[in-house]
Amino acid sequence: MPTTRLSALDASFLEVESATAHMHVGWVATFAPRDDRRRPTYNELLDHIAARIGRAPRYRQRLARVPFGVHDPEWADDDAFDPAHHVRASDAEHLDELVADVLSRPLARDRPLWELWIADRLADGRVGMVGKAHHCMVDGIAAVELTTMLLDPEPDADACEPDGWRAAPAPRPVELLGRGILDRAREQLELLSSPLAALTSPRRLLTVPGHALRTARAVGDALVPSPGASPFNEPSSPHRHLATLRRPLADLRKVKARFGVTVNDVVLAASAGATRDFLIERGSEPVRLKTMVPVNVRNGDDDELGNRIAFMFVALPCDEPDPLTRLFSVNHQTATRKRGGLPEEADAVMRAASYAPAPVQRVLSHLIASPRTFNLVISNIPGPRIPLYLRGCRLEEAYPVVPLSERHAVSIGMMTVGDDVCFGLYADRETLPDAGVLAERLDAAIDELLALV
Repeated sequence: MPTTRLSALDASFLEVESATAHMHVGWVATFAPRDDRRRPTYNELLDHIAARIGRAPRYRQRLARVPFGVHDPEWADDDAFDPAHHVRASDAEHLDELVADVLSRPLARDRPLWELWIADRLADGRVGMVGKAHHCMVDGIAAVELTTMLLDPEPDADACEPDGWRAAPAPRPVELLGRGILDRAREQLELLSSPLAALTSPRRLLTVPGHALRTARAVGDALVPSPGASPFNEPSSPHRHLATLRRPLADLRKVKARFGVTVNDVVLAASAGATRDFLIERGSEPVRLKTMVPVNVRNGDDDELGNRIAFMFVALPCDEPDPLTRLFSVNHQTATRKRGGLPEEADAVMRAASYAPAPVQRVLSHLIASPRTFNLVISNIPGPRIPLYLRGCRLEEAYPVVPLSERHAVSIGMMTVGDDVCFGLYADRETLPDAGVLAERLDAAIDELLALV
């Protein structure tokens, strides 16, 4: 696989990582063995995954730093790659123990930035999997796509043979430096030529005012400060845990159909209700919370890993006591932003940031990840709708892990799996030890909306 440089957005997730903010996306999944077949062992699963990993070559690459930091790192083949360094065995009998341990530790940057932990002897008879990959490498959708590459649509699928991969020679520092300098020079030329391109085309020139207005709105949306006082934005610890909730997808679709909104609107409105009740129980004022909502901006031909997301900001109406008013408030905000093309303009702004000098990019990365910009993240990730199997074991649940940047105590992720939705409430264990209560309130908030149907 040819070397590929990290985009500005990819590199920003490296920049904002700290000892108390580990920027990995993740997933927690369980698999049910068939009654007539024993559970596969760790070694069998290691061989299975090792044979499939060639479907995503990025998972055998590591970061190659450019000397003197003249440009963002490249991806290069890891000549010491060993699947056993990444697919790890656990003797945990309860998945919660493994989740808390694995997700509370950062990924080592001297090897490919991912791990899969296999608990093949859970007390309930199932097989558990905890996975994580650095956000500089994949977004939530790309992580799901990788996971499904390891699975089969049939329980008796044929085993794959290893692909005989050999690492390409590691790039020498002088090569990395030369490419970095040339890429920087090319980017500056592109930056200079872009205004001239508009001037030479009357049709393009006519679109400039509207484009500038949409860009200004996207930047302004991001720069509106979030509420300063929030229990979700206290100083961070490195310790994590995951609260989970599973509901029928039909529940959300009933609300969607009855009120003419989207499933994502239902998720946001239910999260607003849950957060409101949670804050009131804690004795906090239920103010509107500025919420970052990742939006997929891939096109149909885009099969690359890395981050192809933009960010939409929604004022979560936690101050509103009426559930239907909350739903319509969320729907109005998301519909208005989508009609105005704000997610696409936000993506364009992030791409334009790649032309800025490195010190400016670093400042922007920390600003975007700051609690001054948003209070929490709520992400809706499409997952597999068909039955999938891992060595004959059927995928039952898969809960997403949406990373927490500095001074952010909780994120809410939702993934569809078959006919269900799986919510993962990923939280700082020190700041928010009662994330399970928030999951219970989310369950009640969905019931509240469903009752209106």
